[in-house]
Amino acid sequence: ILSLQRVMKSIEFEQGWSVMETGVAKLSRILEELPEPPFLPEEYMNQYTTIYNMCIQKPPLDYSQQLYDKYSEVIATYNKDTVLPSLRNKFDEYMLKELVKRWGNNKVLVRWLSRFFDYLDRYYIPRRALPSLNVAGMKSFCDMVYQEVQSKAKDAVLALIHKEREGQQIDRALLKNVIDVYVGNGMGQMEKYEEDFESFFLEDTASYYSCKASKWIQGDSCPDYMLKSEECLKKEKERVSHYLHVATEPKLIEKVQNELLVVVAKRLIENENSGCRALLRDDKMGDLSRMYRLYHPILLGLDPVADLFKQHVTAEGNALIKQAADAATNQAASSGGVQVQDQVLIRKLIELHDKYMVYVEECFQQHSLFHKALKEAFEVFCNKPVAGASSAEILATYCDNILKKGGGTEKLRDEALEETLEKVVKLLVYISDKDLFAEFYRKKQARRLLFDRSGSEDLEKSILLKFKELLGGQFTSKMEGMVTDITLAKDNQISFEEYLSTNTNTKLGIDLTVTVLTTGFWPSYKTSDLNLPSEMVNCIEAFKAFYATKTKHRRLSWIYSLGTCHISGKFDQKTIELIVSTYQAAVLLLFNNTERLTYTEILEQLNLSHEDLVRLLHSLSCLKYKILTKEPMSRSISKTDTFEFNAKFTDKMRRIKVPLPPMDERKKVIEDVDKDRRYAIDAALVRIMKSRKVLGHQQLVSECVEHLSKMFKPDIKLIKKRIEDLISREYLERDSENPNNFKYLA
Repeated sequence: ILSLQRVMKSIEFEQGWSVMETGVAKLSRILEELPEPPFLPEEYMNQYTTIYNMCIQKPPLDYSQQLYDKYSEVIATYNKDTVLPSLRNKFDEYMLKELVKRWGNNKVLVRWLSRFFDYLDRYYIPRRALPSLNVAGMKSFCDMVYQEVQSKAKDAVLALIHKEREGQQIDRALLKNVIDVYVGNGMGQMEKYEEDFESFFLEDTASYYSCKASKWIQGDSCPDYMLKSEECLKKEKERVSHYLHVATEPKLIEKVQNELLVVVAKRLIENENSGCRALLRDDKMGDLSRMYRLYHPILLGLDPVADLFKQHVTAEGNALIKQAADAATNQAASSGGVQVQDQVLIRKLIELHDKYMVYVEECFQQHSLFHKALKEAFEVFCNKPVAGASSAEILATYCDNILKKGGGTEKLRDEALEETLEKVVKLLVYISDKDLFAEFYRKKQARRLLFDRSGSEDLEKSILLKFKELLGGQFTSKMEGMVTDITLAKDNQISFEEYLSTNTNTKLGIDLTVTVLTTGFWPSYKTSDLNLPSEMVNCIEAFKAFYATKTKHRRLSWIYSLGTCHISGKFDQKTIELIVSTYQAAVLLLFNNTERLTYTEILEQLNLSHEDLVRLLHSLSCLKYKILTKEPMSRSISKTDTFEFNAKFTDKMRRIKVPLPPMDERKKVIEDVDKDRRYAIDAALVRIMKSRKVLGHQQLVSECVEHLSKMFKPDIKLIKKRIEDLISREYLERDSENPNNFKYLA
């Protein structure tokens, strides 16, 4: 058997390196764009094989380390003899172009040499933990070329950027490639880019825009200044996208914002002639939107804008309140009524809210800061009284006006009414005394329902639903009960009429309508033991008999002050139907049996209080419709007066309503609310102490305020009084060791 053995001839270092030098020289000529054909596959394989063979020889003929050193030496020599001289004799933009070219050549050189010396990268370098060929090649360029030219390159780049900022055209592609040199020489890290270029660029940017801001703030209006600032920010963002590193954008924008917006914020926003106040005053929504866009990204940048927005809305609201108060004073002096002005005020407040809600939604993008500013502004003026009337009463009166038949002074379609009710509920949010509003609203709702003045049951229910969503079921439970009572009362009336038709023995002689109310739902009304005329007594007895057939467990209490009677007045010229209250009817029916009665006789026969009787007789003998005549003739009622039926009375109408002088219920409503507040404070204090057992005075007071603030702002002094009252009633006791602490007594 013959065996053939391949014997490889040893290669000396000088012999092998001479082969490599040929390849390196060829590569250098190609990079310098000298006439040189490209590498053939055979040439490339020859270079690779030579290195391979020189590395796999046994020591001392293994030249791996010498080849590694020679690799670095080749690149260093190229940088020293070729690259640096080419850069040193060029300046500005030409130097940048050369730098970009040399950086590209360096990457090609390293890539080709790494292929030739690939065996080192795969085996020798990992075993010795040496820098890879690519790292060594790049580091050589960084140490020898980059470090020498980076400062000059930075100055040239900044000069070009300055030109572009001043409106000149520049080679953006060149700048992008130069930036890549800074980033590439960091070899995966950003320190070189940040320290050698970015920090100087940001400093230069700050200086540039500081000068611009100083110049613009002197000569430009706020809108013009903002337009320029917005355009600058846009261009800086474009600059990043075209040639800067993406990591620079937030730092760059922050610098520009600081110089153009933060430093001059006070002067810009508070500019007397064109700042935020002027923009709000002149309804410049576009400019306000721009102001929001510019200052929104800046920490606390919107605070002064929101503060001025709040001040502006507050000033406008206060002006409306003053205008309404002045108009009410003038109207009260001339005609004795202010209600129309109250309605105008609420309408204007709704319009004001609508207007600035659009600002919040469109200009300020629903930002919570502006919602808060609008809320706080409205809370300021929405809780100011007008001509002695609280805002809670005025709003309740407005609701009453639009819910009445015919819409009162507000002639609106159902859709518009529904929308208006929505806006009323939004205003209610800003009123601190919601319990006072509830009581006024309930009083007026009761009169609408009882006297059939409500325009729509659906709208009555709709607004209650809105109140319920806003303030909870407890707020509306009594109001809802009133609406239910009226519905049940209608069914009850039908049953009563059926009862009368089946009981032929019961003959009333007059039409009777009775509304049965649930005591807990309705406002408290004054009751009296009025001596009714016999005709009315028969009616009441008939209804009592009917009601007894329905239930045995309820007691009827008659409220004559809410009754209405239609009676025929037979005067000399014609018969006129008089629409009067039950009390007025009782007075007039006395004159069926006698022509003349003294004040004292009327008082004894009807069993009324002096106050009530004076009011009744005044309405019948001293006002527009003088159904009775009195002696002596005067505008006031005296206990010595005598009254007669005025047979000569006439009127062009066949039916007239004889009104009673209105009673001022405001004082009673406020007293009732104050009483309810005491109960609410007591309940809140007991509830808190029941859960906490022991609590300090200050904490108890603050928790009580927090519990109750949804409905009203409790007075701190009143809370302290209620605490003392609960101690005296043995619900609470003071801690013997610390008098500032309270204990709950189970």
